Amino acid sequence: MKKILLFAAFALIGGSKLIAQTEIDTNSEPNPITTAAPFLLITPDARAGGMADIGATTSADSQSQFHNPAKYAFLENQFAVGVNYTPWLRELTDDIFVGAVAFGNRINERSAWSAGLRYFNLGEIQLTDNAGVPQGTTKMNEFALSGSYALKLSEKYSMGVTLKYVRSDLGVQLTQGNEIQAVNTFTVGVSGYYRSNEMFLGDFNGRLRGGFNISDVGPKVSYVDGGQESFMPANLKLGVGFDFILDTYNTIGINVEANKLLVPTPDPNDPTKYDDTGFFEGIIKSFGDAPGGFSEELREITYGIAAEYSYDNLFKLRAGYFHENELKGARQFFTTGLGFKFKSTDLDVSYLINAGDVANPLENTLRFSLAFNFGDSYQD
Repeated sequence: MKKILLFAAFALIGGSKLIAQTEIDTNSEPNPITTAAPFLLITPDARAGGMADIGATTSADSQSQFHNPAKYAFLENQFAVGVNYTPWLRELTDDIFVGAVAFGNRINERSAWSAGLRYFNLGEIQLTDNAGVPQGTTKMNEFALSGSYALKLSEKYSMGVTLKYVRSDLGVQLTQGNEIQAVNTFTVGVSGYYRSNEMFLGDFNGRLRGGFNISDVGPKVSYVDGGQESFMPANLKLGVGFDFILDTYNTIGINVEANKLLVPTPDPNDPTKYDDTGFFEGIIKSFGDAPGGFSEELREITYGIAAEYSYDNLFKLRAGYFHENELKGARQFFTTGLGFKFKSTDLDVSYLINAGDVANPLENTLRFSLAFNFGDSYQD
């Protein structure tokens, strides 16, 4: 039998659960939620990467496909293209990365359509048998192809719908007749975005923004033929933002967002509790099924707060903080980033500073994004 060098990756996708041998106190022991295809939760672009992964409530841009597709109805240009590259686990290897491309087309004053591709290259794995004899290599990758339509329901509010095809290929034979198979599935999403008119507030003007995105709602999947099924990472993102428009050149945007997985909380004392639970029923249960009660439900909410300073829309400085409870994953980090505009091209760079006890795959890593905006201009 081949050595299971892929076990860590397989555990990452939630393909296995550990059976509790004793009663576990979920109010004091880690109890994170695992799902299939967690790469769908990775923020691919450097603008959001410099703002604590916040993107549902920020101004519309080329990367809106990955955060809140409803924002495309507020694009300032007819067309927007975003290209992204994020090294992953750079301190350990140089062949794992997240790449993404997004395209938005504002059709008219009220509507827009968009598409996006997210690709996660998991690198090359060397396989050996029990005697250590090389058995070749295998490559693993995951990708998601999405399309969205956004429509303004009023001058200040828009909604969007998304259809996404997801393929997670971690296929490798583990034992004779038992292999991890590629997963192919579809998910759907719905999003909304609010942007007020500019308001006069005395010494400065202001604009209120708000948004939500319910993403990746889809059927359960299994990585092993006939094996245990896992939930897709259905997720609710909700936030609010405010722009302090100080003068013609200077603007400061403040944003706060919260995320919650719409997936049932595992019960360490009953590992098979949700084996027969469908994905829609799982979404309903996810709001009140935590073994530790309401306090554990609150721990499942991650949040981020970020600020973006813009000078004449030519130079941008960003910073943010992201927090996840210690018992639900323990991701805690600060982010910073810069943005530069050259005519119709935007360049964004971000950097993550880990603030938690758990290692972060993006530590000491620069992330890059390019955006191209062209076509007719819209003044909402």
